[in-house]
Amino acid sequence: MTDRILDMASEPARLSVRDGLLVVRQHDKRETTIPFEEVAVLVVSHRQVAYTHSVFAELAKHGGVFVACDERHIPVGLLSPLEGHHLQAERFARQADASTPLKKRLWQQVVRAKVSAQGNLLQALHQNDHGLIAMASRVKSGDSDNIEGQAARRYWPVLFGDASFKRDHEREDQNKLLNYGYSVLRAMTARAVCASGLHPTLGLHHHNRYDAYCLADDLMEPYRPVVDAIVAVLVLQRGSDIQLDREIKRELLNALGGRVKMGNEERTIFDALGKTCASLAKAYEGKTQKLLLPQV
Repeated sequence: MTDRILDMASEPARLSVRDGLLVVRQHDKRETTIPFEEVAVLVVSHRQVAYTHSVFAELAKHGGVFVACDERHIPVGLLSPLEGHHLQAERFARQADASTPLKKRLWQQVVRAKVSAQGNLLQALHQNDHGLIAMASRVKSGDSDNIEGQAARRYWPVLFGDASFKRDHEREDQNKLLNYGYSVLRAMTARAVCASGLHPTLGLHHHNRYDAYCLADDLMEPYRPVVDAIVAVLVLQRGSDIQLDREIKRELLNALGGRVKMGNEERTIFDALGKTCASLAKAYEGKTQKLLLPQV
């Protein structure tokens, strides 16, 4: 199976279904067919892309995720499958019954992996982890000391070499690249969550009555530095006023199609996310106490 991220941003198109295949017809009548089982994420930002209903139904049936973007090419909506695993009902029940101490211990592992990855990235780019690796070792159950927040205050100014930089969803600097990359990563994570038979709303740490993807927001955390790394390199090459154009989006999607280290192996990010979610399902079932998380 090929995990592909399709980004419809450059020109008008019509998407339909024929013989069980996704049919993409461009404005100049060019036509491409793609098996639905190969499409992991479909991202659409061009304002003149039309669909038949069957596109959404077939995409969801095959485990794919649809991401809708606004006029700034920033993702604003996500459609994920309702059913993804033959033991889904049983896993939903175990997930809902998970104890608070278990969820706090699992969140501790997630934060440690994230802060370690941030430190590794700073070490690679700036030859100094600025104490983040040591901070990661001090994360307690539930991150009661908010090491994640403390690390972020050190991390962002150093990453971009800009003491004034702040993570702000509304700013028109490199934040818009981060927004786009994170949104696609979130869709990838939501897909892996559903495929593992878990409910994306029931998070380990994130809780928001208006957020249907709290668990995806939790489990994507250690993978965020994949996006941070490519954005940092692009900003170094082109400056913080970089535009989110077709070429830059391709760079971001290529990075998310790359590999991370997990244990003694290198896996695609899609595969690694699947392993992470499957290990969480096993933790809920009492079969393990350790999440499989990437070393980014």
